[in-house]
Amino acid sequence: MRRGRLYIFLICVVLGLTLLGCGLLVPAHWSAVDAGVLQAAGRNTTALLADGRRMEKENKFGNACLLAAAAESENIPDAAKFASGVTNLAAQNPGVFFWGDDLATVRIFSDGVNPSESLTAFLIQRENREAALAQLQGSRSAAVAELLRTRLLNNTVLLPASGSASGQTFDTAVAICGLLLEENRLTENLSGEISEFASQANNGGNSAPLERTLLDFLSLGQRFNWDQLTAFVARAPDAGTLDRLADETRNDDENLPVLFAAVVLSGHPADVSEYVARFPETGLSDLGLSLRDGAGGVTRLAAGGERYYHSNLEQRVTAYNPFGAIYSFGAGATVRNLPLAMAVKWLLYLLAGFFLALALHFVVPPVERALQVRGFHIVREFLFSVGFLLAVLLLSEPFLAQAGQKEQHFSFRLLPSPLGGSVPAGIAGITQTIMNPTIIITLLVFFVLQALVYTSCLVKLAEIRRQNIPPRMKLKLLENEDHLFDAGLYLGFVGTIVSLIVASLGLVQFSLMAAYSSTSFGIVFVVIFKIFHLRPLRRHLLMESEVQTMNEEKRAVAPAPRLVPTPTPAVS
Repeated sequence: MRRGRLYIFLICVVLGLTLLGCGLLVPAHWSAVDAGVLQAAGRNTTALLADGRRMEKENKFGNACLLAAAAESENIPDAAKFASGVTNLAAQNPGVFFWGDDLATVRIFSDGVNPSESLTAFLIQRENREAALAQLQGSRSAAVAELLRTRLLNNTVLLPASGSASGQTFDTAVAICGLLLEENRLTENLSGEISEFASQANNGGNSAPLERTLLDFLSLGQRFNWDQLTAFVARAPDAGTLDRLADETRNDDENLPVLFAAVVLSGHPADVSEYVARFPETGLSDLGLSLRDGAGGVTRLAAGGERYYHSNLEQRVTAYNPFGAIYSFGAGATVRNLPLAMAVKWLLYLLAGFFLALALHFVVPPVERALQVRGFHIVREFLFSVGFLLAVLLLSEPFLAQAGQKEQHFSFRLLPSPLGGSVPAGIAGITQTIMNPTIIITLLVFFVLQALVYTSCLVKLAEIRRQNIPPRMKLKLLENEDHLFDAGLYLGFVGTIVSLIVASLGLVQFSLMAAYSSTSFGIVFVVIFKIFHLRPLRRHLLMESEVQTMNEEKRAVAPAPRLVPTPTPAVS
């Protein structure tokens, strides 16, 4: 190899590896949200402990205690100290811990509260329940009046009617919901839905939507006091969000502080509830990790709808510059414009593959270079770069090969009654899709790989056709490329075997359709190539070769021209 070509080879390799490294340092993913992106999104936003201290100053000790518990569970610095202080204040002021700064509601009840009891446990007591209902009777709110009329219903579906022997449960739920409506603690849209549900039930319609909402308030009241409940449901936009939040609190009592902190800190309960419903196995733990990044981090994770991703290797590498600077810049760009950051990341991968393929072009032996057609190597390098992009994405994209978590949709669940009994329970249904994301991605990968091999064969065919050599030599070159032309079949068999092995090991939930699609795509592409492209070219070259052979034979057997002697003139 000449020294000049060696230098170009080294420059292309270094440039390709540099572009690859820069692409890997851009924390933009389509199947996950990087920890660095959440950190950048949370910069200059409200921190968890800062929000807790604000609530402490506003005499909202109940909220502050739950935020402190969430911070302690995530090992946030200074969380233990803050939790100790706010717990002492709550113990010294049980009324403030239970009611917060809501002095108007406190005046309704004459008895004090037990700091350890919940709102439902407090209102199920006869004196407190009757005091709340008496207060609501004088309400000027049309929604409250419509809600109180439902106590006359006799044909309830989920809850025992108010007039029955077990009607305390219904009345307690009405008291909780009515107090929230009376104090304007709910969003306008949710208040309107509750009023509509109550009107529908009072006019002989289905009372199940109203009862389900009352069950949700009753369930949440079992886990929160008044101060905590009002903060938790304050921004719930509709009854569907309220239902999901109630389900999630019932499903995981241990992580209740984390769910509460995510809802209150982000201010987007709909996004938080949808995120936990989408990832029932990891959703709450991921939200807990995002609490370290403040309100911006939680909001970004919940709104993005993708899993939390953190790499220890990435953390160690980005601890040093210039890697840390590139990573920080990429995280900020991802926060501002995710599609653009993804496009830049993929472009870096594409260019990295192109320069690595270009480097190989400069180590081709001289004999091979003599047969090359100008410009075709650029097409081959582009095809290699596309395949390189696909390979890097498959290897570097987090959670891409993992099966999606099953979303559970519940109408209503078993709910223990404060009276020791239970209310009717619904049936939980799990929705499943035949074409899950893993199968779709697998089919797409196999198709793209076969399309790249097919295109490479077409490029090689066009290059041989344009080479300035005799037809017989072109036929020999085509025979020499038989293994390349059958590469689609080999790749298809390998893809199927690997898929079946991975499925048998239980690493990924595959289907036989996805596994055998690799071989199917290979057969289809190879058949199309050989019948519609390779066969016509070989036929054409065979005819050219025969014509050339016949012309050569004719020239070989043709008689040599006879030389007629020229007479010499006589010399006089």
